[in-house]
Amino acid sequence: MRLRFWGVRGSVPTPGPATLEFGGNTPCLELQGAGEDVILFDAGTGIRPAGIDLLARAAGRPLRIHLLLSHFHWDHIQGLPFFTPLFRSNSHITIYSSGFSAALSEALHGQMSAPYFPVPFASVAARVDLVELGSRTATIGSVSVTPVEVNHPQGACAYSVESDGVRFLYAPDREHGDARLDAVLQEAARGATVFVSDAQYTPEEYEAHRGWGHTTWAESARVAREAQVKSLVLFSHDPSHSDELLRRIEKDARREFADTFVAKEGWEFEL
Repeated sequence: MRLRFWGVRGSVPTPGPATLEFGGNTPCLELQGAGEDVILFDAGTGIRPAGIDLLARAAGRPLRIHLLLSHFHWDHIQGLPFFTPLFRSNSHITIYSSGFSAALSEALHGQMSAPYFPVPFASVAARVDLVELGSRTATIGSVSVTPVEVNHPQGACAYSVESDGVRFLYAPDREHGDARLDAVLQEAARGATVFVSDAQYTPEEYEAHRGWGHTTWAESARVAREAQVKSLVLFSHDPSHSDELLRRIEKDARREFADTFVAKEGWEFEL
């Protein structure tokens, strides 16, 4: 199996010459090689190129897509109205959320209601099923996906994903400092093959952003080290972080946890 990163930026898309190397689309991650069904995590603007690619790969065949949303802040759903499989009648899309954020149906219908979008969510051509997981595990073919509560304004989850003895933890938005939820995340990360972690701030920047719902590359490295994960992937890059700064962050983070990578748009990571 492998992960493909369609969007890696946090908060807001950041196109431009300073972000060409690492990318400017907001979060979307694809798990490939786990069967015929497509598994996606989050629907930031990265889901738009993902949808175009999926249709090209399907070559007219029906698509069955499973989309797991961590929460409903704009950067995690803003690409969904532009996800082309949503407007194809031979697509079957199941959208999941946890019990740690807002109501799924209300959030998605509200996003595509007038005057914000011309096509109502209820009018899309695809067959769409909505699944409120609560804290239950979803089974998608050989893959099990379990929501993990994290500390984030208005609630959010990480996802612990396992298949054939390989496990990764996707934690795109979380802030450290809540003792209970820090312990929950630490346990979920323990022994993971890959830990995809929010690393929006440098330690110096964090002091001015306490309570904003994000953590630092240094905290992510600490969790990875103490949980004995195999590889750490830094994710949810701040809109102000240029390619040059992200290269420096990767270098600094590797001093704390050697097997660290900064996520790049279009990058594929073997599990």
